[in-house]
Amino acid sequence: MKIISTPLELKEQLKDEKRSIGFVPTMGALHEGHIALIKKAKEQNEFVVVSIFLNPTQFLKGEDLDKYPKKDEADKKICKLCGVDLLFFPQANDIYGSDEVSLLAPKVRGYVLEGESRPSHFNGVLTVVMKLLNIVSPKRAYFGKKDAQQLNLISLMVKQLFMNVEIVAVDTVREKDGLALSSRNVYLSASQRQEALKIPTSLRSATAMVMKGLLDSELIIANMREILYPLDISYVAIVNREFTQVDKVEIGNSIILVEASVGDTRLLDNIWL
Repeated sequence: MKIISTPLELKEQLKDEKRSIGFVPTMGALHEGHIALIKKAKEQNEFVVVSIFLNPTQFLKGEDLDKYPKKDEADKKICKLCGVDLLFFPQANDIYGSDEVSLLAPKVRGYVLEGESRPSHFNGVLTVVMKLLNIVSPKRAYFGKKDAQQLNLISLMVKQLFMNVEIVAVDTVREKDGLALSSRNVYLSASQRQEALKIPTSLRSATAMVMKGLLDSELIIANMREILYPLDISYVAIVNREFTQVDKVEIGNSIILVEASVGDTRLLDNIWL
């Protein structure tokens, strides 16, 4: 596995690459969810690139950038064991200059749900993903369904800016107890982890309601909020694949989403129906 730290060196390395490139962008602290992305990339491509870059522009003032888990050496070992061909490991001054061109999230979809409580967050996400895709020029790039709004906005960016890359969505990976894998799970104490299980429990209950033919969004959300109590809920929402909130679940075109905090740890989860 080759490790490269600068964009120009990476572009030079890949400029004559004839094999299909699969790309997995990450912020490090790799876990089984990231490994699932890498495995899918290896299945579908001949050459796999992973990036590890803790992107400062998607963190708002007062958020957990400084304490976000960093496991650089362990991450390198995981990538090597997974058969990654090339690891891109830049620093912030490799990616950003002093007078940056602005890339803005859409005015509606970028400022609802997670974007409502974290204004400008998705500006940072889309900016760094655009940069990384331009540096790597992959055939396919892989993102988890757990960050459903992020996935939707990246797919929208690629479509609207006519970018020549396929965005591949990969199913959420869960711990044995049902908690969605996240680098932030390490922040949870044992008791907080038990509280956090209310999040996947609420989604399972919502799915059971839908399977019984109860499709009314208001009823489903009310039931989920009861299960989630007393967590600090940012939102519980039911949207279609275009991220428009809907009054009734439409099987095959709906996502039920939750964002809630356990202590100081913000957790996202969802179910695609």
